[in-house]
Amino acid sequence: MKTKKIIFLTGTRADFGKLKPLMKALDKEKDFEVHIFVTGMHMFPKYGSTGDEIDKSGFKNTFHFINQQSSDSIDCILANTIYGLRNYVSLIKPDMLIIHGDRVEALAGAIVGAFNNILVSHIEGGEVSGTIDESIRHSITKLSHIHFVANNEAKGRLVQMGEDDMSIHVIGSPDIDLMSSRNLPSSKAVKKYYEIAFDKYAIFMYHPVTTNLHNLLNYTQEIMNSLIESGKNYIAIYPNNDPGSDIIIEELELLRKNPRFRILPSMRFEAFLTLLKSCDFIIGNSSTGIREAPFYGVPSINIGNRQNRRFAHETILDVGESKNKILSAIKNIKNIKCVKSGHFGDGKSTERFKNIIRTSNTWKISIQKNFVDRF
Repeated sequence: MKTKKIIFLTGTRADFGKLKPLMKALDKEKDFEVHIFVTGMHMFPKYGSTGDEIDKSGFKNTFHFINQQSSDSIDCILANTIYGLRNYVSLIKPDMLIIHGDRVEALAGAIVGAFNNILVSHIEGGEVSGTIDESIRHSITKLSHIHFVANNEAKGRLVQMGEDDMSIHVIGSPDIDLMSSRNLPSSKAVKKYYEIAFDKYAIFMYHPVTTNLHNLLNYTQEIMNSLIESGKNYIAIYPNNDPGSDIIIEELELLRKNPRFRILPSMRFEAFLTLLKSCDFIIGNSSTGIREAPFYGVPSINIGNRQNRRFAHETILDVGESKNKILSAIKNIKNIKCVKSGHFGDGKSTERFKNIIRTSNTWKISIQKNFVDRF
């Protein structure tokens, strides 16, 4: 097989954590030339300049592109990313673009790929959520040619959307491969590096819901007051950079001197998994509480509607943005049984992905998509 050039696009610490095993797997193959387009949150010092961590990961071909200023709207970020990625694509001339999830950068990748006759592979399509992210994810599906989904439930949604069965591959979620690895850093090493003094702690991650920003300040203050009143220790990680994130960050920074809080802009995904594995519970509205925490059997308190209609598991407590309800959930979290879930994978996603990419039929998929009627 002729050497194939593949561009991975990453815009957040979360999608890099999921794509990293796939990047490394192809980077070791002589038939593939891996390039990484680094943009979005990775470029912000406020969020820890996580693009630097990508450079330290050993990849030879990385390109950093600033696609936004802190005040830019989502549609402006989309336009900027399309412009920058289009120029990069014209230089590299890739055979495939690989994107993940439901972020605006991934949508830009799908648009650039589809409009320039480049195969687009989408990781983890077919998921549902309670925000604009769901619309973005499904839009990416319709622009993508190859789909690597986490489970049969996600595949079923893509089938409903008129996608060809032959283009959909159930591989599981790639981050489960990392989660089940024996090579995660030790808890002692992670705590020392990030200056975490707690023996027992919970993890707090709360993101803005872009369709309900007018309530964000009140909700955030209600939640923060709940955490303070609970008397527990928290490792709090900055939200993503969606509109409204500054409101959450400002409220977090008010707790900077509180000895029960360790506030971090970001952290390496492997280090985060080590902390997640050992925490008492995770609280907020991050998808981590829905996807990763159940794999470890870690209880999660899911606040609000950001994760509406997503995976329901017996380790997850759903509550509204009310201090009394949140405090009650924190009090009762000790009664949650440690029941692990394999809903999103078994740790073999990378191998499945690599085998599919290496198959000659994958490269024969037509860039001309057709809607598959099923009635």
